Amino acid sequence: MKMKSFDTNGEFTSNYKFLIGSILPRPIAVISTVNDNGTNNVAPFSFFTAVSAKPMIIAFSPMIKSSNGQMKDTPKNIFREKEFVVNFVSEEIIDQINTTSIELPYGEDEFKLSGLTPVDSDLIKAKRILESKIQFECIYRDHLSYGDEPGCGQIITGEVIKVHISEDLLDSGRIVTEKFKPVGRGAGNDWVLCDHLIQRERLMKTQIQK
Repeated sequence: MKMKSFDTNGEFTSNYKFLIGSILPRPIAVISTVNDNGTNNVAPFSFFTAVSAKPMIIAFSPMIKSSNGQMKDTPKNIFREKEFVVNFVSEEIIDQINTTSIELPYGEDEFKLSGLTPVDSDLIKAKRILESKIQFECIYRDHLSYGDEPGCGQIITGEVIKVHISEDLLDSGRIVTEKFKPVGRGAGNDWVLCDHLIQRERLMKTQIQK
């Protein structure tokens, strides 16, 4: 095949397009936090992954806003409150979750905008999304920053201290993908449905998932 190559020292927008067009599909962490006036903040992030099983650690990477060069509300709230909830996305709530990506003035409640339902967490102040089939209550662990200019990112990690899963998804303690109906993000306005699975036997000797 014929390849075309690019340097990465130009505008960050080109690098961003390479990232979102290549790392596919990306799982979505819908992060709910508490604003400094006590209202709720909800925002989706698709630079998101698992880090550790014990302790149970997840990470997501919010970038500096390209619109105004400011840090996003979610990391501001996490650094102040030291807690957050990761809510997961299924097909049924795509449109409501998409609505939470609108940049509201700080302090306005994305729950009210999106029509999603806030529900109390067990161990932290941040609310969970009732309509989300899986929710992680997290406490802030640490972060790395790669700059404070538009396009610069950071890695924020959280320790999951409580997991909530809809009973309908579980079979012998495992989450059934077909019942979960997770979705991911693609490039641009693309969303990816996980509606077709294939099976391949893993070749490693010890497999936790069996």
